[in-house]
Amino acid sequence: MRIIILGAGQVGASVAEALASEANDITIVDQSRENLGDIADRLDVRTIVGNGALPSVLQSAGIEDADMIVAVTQSDSTNLVACKIARSLFNVTTRIARLRSADFLEDPRMLSDENFAVTHAICPEQEITDYIARLVEFPEALQVLEFAEGAVTLVCVRAFEGGLLVGHPIKAMCDHLPPGVEARIAAIFREHQSVDPEGTTVIEDGDEVFVLAATEYIRPVMRELRRMLQPVKRVMIAGGGNIGARIAGVLEVDHEVKIIERDARRAEAVAVRVKNTLVLHAEATDENVLAQENIDEMDMFLALTNDDEDNIMAASLAKRLGCKRVLALINRRAYADMVQGGPIDIGLSPAQVSIGSLLAFVRRGDIAKVHSLRRGAAEALELVVHGDLKSSKVVGRRVDALPAIKGARVAAIVRNSGDTKVIQKEGFLIDAQVSRVIIPHHDTVIEDGDHVIVFCTRKQQIPQVEKLFQVGFQFV
Repeated sequence: MRIIILGAGQVGASVAEALASEANDITIVDQSRENLGDIADRLDVRTIVGNGALPSVLQSAGIEDADMIVAVTQSDSTNLVACKIARSLFNVTTRIARLRSADFLEDPRMLSDENFAVTHAICPEQEITDYIARLVEFPEALQVLEFAEGAVTLVCVRAFEGGLLVGHPIKAMCDHLPPGVEARIAAIFREHQSVDPEGTTVIEDGDEVFVLAATEYIRPVMRELRRMLQPVKRVMIAGGGNIGARIAGVLEVDHEVKIIERDARRAEAVAVRVKNTLVLHAEATDENVLAQENIDEMDMFLALTNDDEDNIMAASLAKRLGCKRVLALINRRAYADMVQGGPIDIGLSPAQVSIGSLLAFVRRGDIAKVHSLRRGAAEALELVVHGDLKSSKVVGRRVDALPAIKGARVAAIVRNSGDTKVIQKEGFLIDAQVSRVIIPHHDTVIEDGDHVIVFCTRKQQIPQVEKLFQVGFQFV
């Protein structure tokens, strides 16, 4: 696939890294020679220096032959203009735009072919906000991800001594779960190495365990793996930027929230934007400030500034001063790998959080959701199955009859039960399909219309998984 990426920042670089390893022809456009040079040194991609909103620059990048344009610059206007030009002048089929302003996202008419011609819009800041909010809801977790419109939840926890499963085989988990509750341990990472989770595999202290279950059952399942923490009530945020202000607005409804912001103007602007959050003009890396604001009484500290070093320092300091759990937003992957599990509980890479929704548009086949795991080392895919025995390699077949792909396993199936229920959505009462979550066994048969969640511990196997689930040409 020929793909043009506009923007060589953190998001653009992460997209390029994810796609360049999958035999795509990638061209990156940016106005910064330095950013392009850093990417070209690491990846086999073509680079163009220039403004991606100009037709001449897009032509130099090969827009005439492109299958997709991914506009992820820092400028909404640049991204929108580029998509419009790609549609109007060059008829590029898939046009993805990163949009930070809610004005463009709230009215779908703005993105129609008649206007800015964006086929898919992504908002990394909002995705990161939602992601952090789930981590606050599940303070024991390293990652919390949802599939099938929230019907299934995948949680990564670090197993600690004292959990009921530590020192015991995985198959013992079913002995502790309430009747009717099923779960699947989809993967285990031990000292950065993947361990195939068989029934006889013993969970060890310190293991990163990815467990998947119907959302309504995820909490009792998590109790099997580690000690549960008290619900988060008090949160302190370092940084009142776009993400910090967004997460404060979400959390202040049910939590006591404080923001520490070093820039006086930004602090004033955030104070106007939030309603029930205390905004302080101060340095989050100042030990005296944290002590005066009772950091030892906080349940969670979120370091969300634009500076990796400040986030690492502030989060480490908050932990040392007694905060129960700390999270740091870290752009550089090497930093995130280095600090997580030490003084910092969670090192969060914003680009890896936001890349999942974009990958769902790029992957081949009918893919509803893609989640990047362990900072891009693994992925979980939600694939929608279509076809029949003639046109599909999976429909009508038992799980144990599927071709074996090392590092990939079917973790859950979400199936339409045929029933409906009335729910409220955007102020309206509507009839919604009732989904049934199936934790598959060896004899489970996959049906047309199923949403199959596949966990891939090795990214190299993803093209094989995509090909396996693609419908054949016989299907109409």
